[in-house]
Amino acid sequence: MRVKTGVVRTRRHKRLLKQARGFYSGRRKHFRKAKEQLERSLVYAYRDRRQKKRDFRRLWIVRINAAARLNGMNYSTFMHGLKLASIELDRKILADMAMNAPESFTKVADASKAALKK
Repeated sequence: MRVKTGVVRTRRHKRLLKQARGFYSGRRKHFRKAKEQLERSLVYAYRDRRQKKRDFRRLWIVRINAAARLNGMNYSTFMHGLKLASIELDRKILADMAMNAPESFTKVADASKAALKK
């Protein structure tokens, strides 16, 4: 007996092509190209969800370093001073302070300097 996959195949293709919306040219119109691109795109999405965390941490460190240098320290000595002063602010908060509240960051930097001199 011959089995025809018309409905099943159409459904499968439609579902995949719907996911490929926004792709360029044949990558959204042709099933095989769309499938190949979608597999690749999902790999990129998985990888970059993890990489995003690294990228933000690097950005925060750059911002903290810039603000620490304005206060006469570099990043590593600033962070070491915070640890000695037992100030438990994470890098996200410190970077936000450096950008939006430089006067409060200066107070934290002074506390870090004081802890280093003890």
